[in-house]
Amino acid sequence: MIAKNETFDKSAWLAELRATLSLGWPLILTNVAQNALMTSDVILMGWLGSEALAAGALGTNLYFAFLIFGIGLMSATSPLIAEELGRRRHSVREVRRTVRQGFWAALTVAVPIWIVSWNGELILLAMGQEPRLAHEAGEYMRALQWSLLPFLLYLVLRSFLAALERPGWPLIIGILAVPVNLGAAYCFMFGKFGMPHLGLIGAGVGTVVSSTFMFVALALVIGLDPKLRRYHIFGRFWRSDWPRYRTLWRIGVPIGLTLAFEVTIFNAAALLMGRIGANELAAHAIALQIASFCFMVPFGLSQAATVRVGRAYGAQDAAGVTRAGWTAFALAASFMIVTASLMLFAPHLLLSAFLDLSDPKNAPVIGFAVSFLIMAAIFQLADASQAVGAGMLRGLQDTRVPMIYAALGYWGIGLPLGVILAFGTPLRGTGIWIGLAMGLGVVASLMLWRWVRRDRLGLVTAVPQDVQEAFAS
Repeated sequence: MIAKNETFDKSAWLAELRATLSLGWPLILTNVAQNALMTSDVILMGWLGSEALAAGALGTNLYFAFLIFGIGLMSATSPLIAEELGRRRHSVREVRRTVRQGFWAALTVAVPIWIVSWNGELILLAMGQEPRLAHEAGEYMRALQWSLLPFLLYLVLRSFLAALERPGWPLIIGILAVPVNLGAAYCFMFGKFGMPHLGLIGAGVGTVVSSTFMFVALALVIGLDPKLRRYHIFGRFWRSDWPRYRTLWRIGVPIGLTLAFEVTIFNAAALLMGRIGANELAAHAIALQIASFCFMVPFGLSQAATVRVGRAYGAQDAAGVTRAGWTAFALAASFMIVTASLMLFAPHLLLSAFLDLSDPKNAPVIGFAVSFLIMAAIFQLADASQAVGAGMLRGLQDTRVPMIYAALGYWGIGLPLGVILAFGTPLRGTGIWIGLAMGLGVVASLMLWRWVRRDRLGLVTAVPQDVQEAFAS
């Protein structure tokens, strides 16, 4: 049983606050850097023309729908490593074996995604997309898909360092990857410096180069750093560990599906908004971009919560679990209150980064965007709560029920409500955002309810049996 200490310890809470901030801010900035990689590709695609940009968006959205599952699967390595380090601070062998099985899982999941991506054109045609755009998007995906494996391997190494509470190097390498991606994509897209002129395909090649750079650079850092080299994470790569491999999939598959449910509801919202009108769709894209940028903070704090809760969980420290979870939650909620205030009281300031507010032609888009930002402000706290709530529960290796919550909240309540309000009432685009806000609110409430009841539900009383078997094998 996990030992409990009900006495409030101010110094312990302050120490937890420092630890969460120290771990969280590099994770946040790393997420921002990875978002910048996608943004740089979009900018270069725009230089090729509107048709290339449209085809690139189609290919990227389809590819990302599958990539997000792989990202979720790889993130399962973080709570497993954190739990082991919480139990035995200087553990090496078990950490190495978890990293190795993370690599194995990356190889396993890459194969079916490669097969799907190779047939991207056929999938887009089946979805009713314009043939010429589907062809260009399919060719782009055939280049882009080879970035998958190095990126997933990089994520395993990033999770390894996050669990060790050493997120600095992934941040540095993530920042360096932005100019690498820009340079490689520019050369291959436009045939510069002796490279072939590949057009949109060159953007995919650039992503392959930057993803490979991130993995190789991080692997070199781990191999050269004396404190990290002792883990020998690439040692005995072909040695199987089936109990641990199954455990990683048991934890990781629900995480991947949870992320997929969340991402796809926003994709569906964009498609629905397109049926309402072009101005609404443009306003939706701007408002969502602002909300997505703000989300990088609670998302990074969610990753920090997984590690901090996982460490306390492994140490059988119930008070530490409580401190780790609520500290990350309080930080995320505080930040989102600030961003919500900006959306409510200074929406035009935010919109000025995207539109010329003095141009009368933009007035309809501005009007819709302001109304959407009001709804985004309302769900800011819910968005932070569901993200950090999921991260806290992942630290306890509790992922299956949260996945069900996500499916229910996003697709069982949020999307149907949005459709009804958008097409059955005069609310139109605002109705879709009300649906999104309701879905996020339901998921957040369920996540926090489960976290509050974690003792009664037996989530922190003992390490799961399959995890014990994996680490005992």
